[in-house]
Amino acid sequence: MADTDLTTDPAPEPYTPEQTPLPDFSIKAVIAGVIFGALFGTANAYLGLRVGLTIGTSIPLAVIMVALFRALRPIFPNTGILEWNIGQATGSSASSLASGLIFTVPALFMWSVAPTAATGIFQFGALALCGGVLGVLFMVPLRRFLIIREHANLPYPEGTAAAQLLIAADAGGSRAKQVFQGLGIGGVYKALTGLARLWPGEVDLHVPVIPKAQIGIEPTPALIGVGYILGYRVSAIMVAGGLLSWLGLIPIIAHFGDGLQVHLFPQPMDPPHGPLLISQMTASQIWTNYVRYIGAGAVATAGIIAVVRNIPIMVSSLRASLGGLSETGVATTGQDRRSRDLPGKLVLGGAGAVILFLALVPHVIGVGGGIGLRMLAALCVGVFAFVFVTVSARIVGLMGVTSNPTSGMAIVTLLGTATLFYALGWTDAAGKAAVLTIGTVVCVAASIGGDMSQDLKCGYLIGATPAKQQVAELLGVIGCAFFISAAVYLLGHQYGFGGKEFPAPQATLMKTVIEGVLSANLPWGMVLTGSALAIMAALLGVPGLAFAVGVYLPLSTMTPVFVGGCLRAYVEWRARAAGQDAKAQTDVGVLMGSGLIAGEGLTGVAIALWAFLAGSRPSGLGIHYPAHVGEAVSLCAFALLGYLLVRASRRAAAEL
Repeated sequence: MADTDLTTDPAPEPYTPEQTPLPDFSIKAVIAGVIFGALFGTANAYLGLRVGLTIGTSIPLAVIMVALFRALRPIFPNTGILEWNIGQATGSSASSLASGLIFTVPALFMWSVAPTAATGIFQFGALALCGGVLGVLFMVPLRRFLIIREHANLPYPEGTAAAQLLIAADAGGSRAKQVFQGLGIGGVYKALTGLARLWPGEVDLHVPVIPKAQIGIEPTPALIGVGYILGYRVSAIMVAGGLLSWLGLIPIIAHFGDGLQVHLFPQPMDPPHGPLLISQMTASQIWTNYVRYIGAGAVATAGIIAVVRNIPIMVSSLRASLGGLSETGVATTGQDRRSRDLPGKLVLGGAGAVILFLALVPHVIGVGGGIGLRMLAALCVGVFAFVFVTVSARIVGLMGVTSNPTSGMAIVTLLGTATLFYALGWTDAAGKAAVLTIGTVVCVAASIGGDMSQDLKCGYLIGATPAKQQVAELLGVIGCAFFISAAVYLLGHQYGFGGKEFPAPQATLMKTVIEGVLSANLPWGMVLTGSALAIMAALLGVPGLAFAVGVYLPLSTMTPVFVGGCLRAYVEWRARAAGQDAKAQTDVGVLMGSGLIAGEGLTGVAIALWAFLAGSRPSGLGIHYPAHVGEAVSLCAFALLGYLLVRASRRAAAEL
C-alpha cells in the first residue's frame, strides 16, 4: 500500500458543541469503567488462554454505560453522552490489558519459573501497568495526525460504531439487556459444568477407518459466542485448520509411525513410563508432541506475514506521525476544549519514568539478571513499544481491532531481543524470562494503542475532551492491571498453561520462539511444515492467522466456534428471506455473545479462586451417567444455548 496523502476534506463537526452543560469527566464514570473493564478484561484473559482470541469490548461497554447511567439518572440527573464515553473509554482500556498478558506470561508457568502468588501478581501487574501506561502516552502525540488529519482515510470501525451507538442512545433506546442476559446465561452454564459438573465438558467421537482420527466439541457459552461474533467465514476457516490437524496430520503421523520401533524427535513430554513410540500414543499425545509444533510454525509465520504486509503502513505511519509531532507538538491550551491533549512534558516524562522503573527495579523484567540486562531490556521496551503502538493504531484504523496482528508484533519483538541476548551470551533462565517480559510490555502497549485509537475516534466524533479521555484511559489501566493479573495468576496456578484446558496458544508460541533462538533445540522440520501451511493459506487468499490457530488448537475447541458462526449465518439468512434488517438482528446477537463470553469467563475465574482457596478443584455433585447419556445431556444443553442465542437475536431485533 502506498503512503497515504493527507486528506484536505474538512473535519466533521463533533456531535457535542464546545460549550455544553454536560460534564465531560466524572469519578463515577471512571469507577463504572474500571469495574466493567475489570470484568470484561478478566473474561478476555480467560477466553484468550482457552482459544487464543479476545473480543473487542468498546461496543458492549458503550451499551452498558448507557443503560447504567440512565438507570442512575434519578440520582445523577446531569449524566449524558460525554460521561458515557468516559466510562466506555476507561473500561475499554482496562479490558485490553488482557491481550498482552495472555500472549506471554503463561510461558513462565511452562518453564516452571513462575513466581509465588504475592511476587507473581506484583510482577505481572507491574508489566501490565507499564505496558498500558506506555500505550496510552505514546498515543497522545499521534491523535492529531491519525484521528483528525487522517479522518477520511482511517475509519476506525469500532470507534465509529461506538460513537454512532452513543449518539443514537442520546436520543433514546438501549440494548444492554442482551449483554446482561448473555452474562447471566454464560455464568450459570459454566457453574453447572465447572462447579456442579452436571454434564461432561467435552464430547469426543473416534472416526472409524482413519487411524486415530478424532472429532469432538467443547459445548461452552464462550466458544459459541466467539463464533457468532466472528461470523461464518472466519469460523469456517478456523475449523478447517482443526480438521486438517485432527483428520489429516494426526492420522498421517499415526499411519507412518505405526511401524517405527524408535522414538521420533521430539520425544513425548513427561510421559509416566518413559518415552513412547508413536504406535503407543493417543491422538491427543500425537497432537501435543508433534502437531502442536506444526501449528506453532503456522501461527508464527501467519503473524509475521501480517506484519510484512503492513510494512508500507508502518513506514508511512511512523514518518507522518513523527512529522506531525514536530510540526504541531501536543496542544494543552486553546479556546476549544475538544482539541486539548495531555501536556507534552507529561507524555515524555511519564514514558521516561516507566522505562527507568523497568531498568532499576529488580524482579519486574525477567526473574533475575543484573542491572545491565535490565537496562538493555528497558531500552528495547521503549523502542519496540513506540514503534508498535504507532503501527497498531494505524492498522486498526483501517481494519479494526480484530485484524490487529498483535501476536506478529510480539514475535518480531521476541526475535529481535532474543537475537540480541544470544549475541551477548544471555541465554540462561534469566535471559529467557527477560525476553519474554519485554514482549509482555510491548504486547500490552500495542494492544492498548490500538484500542485507545478507537476510543479517541469515538470521542472525536461525539465531541469529547481528548485530555480527559486520555486521563480516563490511564486510570483504567491503573485500576485494573493488578486485578486482571491476579486472574491470570490464579488460572495458571490452579490449572497450569499449555495443556488441554488452557492451551494458551500465543504464550506457547512465544515460548517456542525464545527457546528456538536461545537454545536452538526445536524440531525445525515440523515448525517449517507449519510455515508452509501458513504460506499456502496466504497464497489462497485465506486469513492466515485464523487458519493457523485452527491448526494449532484442538478440533474440539474449534467446532463450537463453527457452530456459533453457522447460527449467525442462519439468522442472517432468515432475516433476508423475510425482508428484515439482518444487521440489526446480528448486532443483538453479537451483544448477547459478548455477554456469554463474559459470563463464562468471570465464573471460570471465580471457580479458580475458589479452588485456590480450598486447595483442590471442585469435585462436583458426583453424578454418574450410563454410557453416552452424559454426552447426550451435554449436547442437549448446548443446543438449548444455541436456541436462546438465535431466539434473542430475532425477538429483540423485532422490537427495535
